[in-house]
Amino acid sequence: MFTAVRDLPRLREISSVLIRHGLGDLVRRTGTATLLERAGQILQWREAGDVAHLEPQQRVRLAFEELGPTFVKLGQMLATREDLLPSAWTAELTRLHSDVPPAPFDELLPQVEQALGSSPFEVFGDLERAPYAAASIAQVHRAKLASGTPVILKIRRPGIVAKINADLRILGYLARLVEREMPEARCYRPIQVVDQLRRSLGRELDLAVEARNMERFGRNFADDPDILVPQVYGAWTSSVMNVQEQIVGIRGNDLAAIDAAGLDRATLAARGADAVLKMILVDGFFHADPHPGNVMFLPGNRIALIDFGMVGRLSPTRRSQIVDLLAGLARHDEQAMLEVLLDWRGGATVDEARLAADLGELAFDFADVPLKDLRIGVLLHRVSAVLREHTIMMPADLALLFKALISLEGLGRQYDPEFRLIERAKPFLDQALRERYQPAEAVRRGGATFSDLLGLVTSMPRDIARLIKDARQGRLRVELDLKRLDSFGDRLDSAIDRVTVGVMTASLVIGSSIVMTVPGGPTLFGVPLLTLVGLVGYLIAFVNSLWIILSIWRSGRR
Repeated sequence: MFTAVRDLPRLREISSVLIRHGLGDLVRRTGTATLLERAGQILQWREAGDVAHLEPQQRVRLAFEELGPTFVKLGQMLATREDLLPSAWTAELTRLHSDVPPAPFDELLPQVEQALGSSPFEVFGDLERAPYAAASIAQVHRAKLASGTPVILKIRRPGIVAKINADLRILGYLARLVEREMPEARCYRPIQVVDQLRRSLGRELDLAVEARNMERFGRNFADDPDILVPQVYGAWTSSVMNVQEQIVGIRGNDLAAIDAAGLDRATLAARGADAVLKMILVDGFFHADPHPGNVMFLPGNRIALIDFGMVGRLSPTRRSQIVDLLAGLARHDEQAMLEVLLDWRGGATVDEARLAADLGELAFDFADVPLKDLRIGVLLHRVSAVLREHTIMMPADLALLFKALISLEGLGRQYDPEFRLIERAKPFLDQALRERYQPAEAVRRGGATFSDLLGLVTSMPRDIARLIKDARQGRLRVELDLKRLDSFGDRLDSAIDRVTVGVMTASLVIGSSIVMTVPGGPTLFGVPLLTLVGLVGYLIAFVNSLWIILSIWRSGRR
């Protein structure tokens, strides 16, 4: 239940915005209106006429933009989930932006002073009060270190944590309501989506996490002179402020400036793609939002990556699955793709034959397409549609990965019409596949398997001792999952009934025999009464015997 009374005004605001954008039916069906009316907060059900002609996904986008940072982030995250939403929705949600005016610097000052332990004007020189850039969670101010090195201060907005936490509580409440009251919406997994949003925003709100991400990317590309990651100055970095090297270059979306500077677009596209593919297939740690606004170009066709708030992580197992999937896509191998998708299904029940048929159709559609004409974005869209059709929910790290690859291909084609991401990925895929069969890798996998086996053997005595101890103390529980349990119970009841009737029948026979041998006693029409009782007992025993025989015969036929 919704317990935070302090969040009711915000819940009313959310409901009012949804109603105003023609989404009042959602408010009604979740029961949110009833809750607010009971709290004495009456809603106005006048839906705006100027949105009536818009598609539902357009109205949702406009409502999310009005509701602020949490909902904008939710929409941006849903834009990556083509395994949950149709492409018309994800395409519309990619247009989300947060038009938030910058906060006055005096409002930022108290938390900055607390983080630094002194005034930022004592630590930094030429600190600009006017923001250099502003976003929904943080804004950027330029300054200089005491050495004269230009830096930027990325400062979290004051009060943003409390506001986002309140929104997350409300979203969690609404997600539970939707799953309970709208069965047709359960396939969209609202509770899991909100949980993913909560984790993602938790990382973005902590600017120290972003700083650590930058340092790790910096180490991964330390030997690549063509890729630059800004240096982080950890002495002044905290959860509320990230101090980093200022990069002066050309924004990735300024094509005119790129051409005017004499940079080679094809080289930029190739180097950017190689960098992201290395992140994914080699490092297992990738920039999850490689759009033009997060890229800057430097003289010599060098590339600087900025804004590391959204990153993805891939375990070695997941990287191996991605290699198999991309290799299967490139080679039109539906069996390889099938094995990967079955690994992703989790505990969901999937019709494997139908899934294999859908993947076979996908592979057939692209079988005659030359590699140079193959667009990985189109393939990933098709794979996402197959996942959605079979209600397979893609793991969150893979949703980020798909988004990164699709964005990367779009960015590359924007710079170079002849850019083909699959051609850039092929050497990485071939190398990854070759490394699987290298002696060193085989030894590593064998060692890991032996280590697991050794751990199992060495832990067995401890596990057995714990099992015996639990049994002695009465804590041992045995759960049986019997198929056709109802039928088993019915047969057990029938068997007990037959045994009971059989015992009663035997008792009647014995009792009747004893009664009929007793001499004397009262008579009825000249016949001893005890003899009549014995005969009745024999008759009942005979009927019971017939019933038992018939019951056994019927059960044998079943």
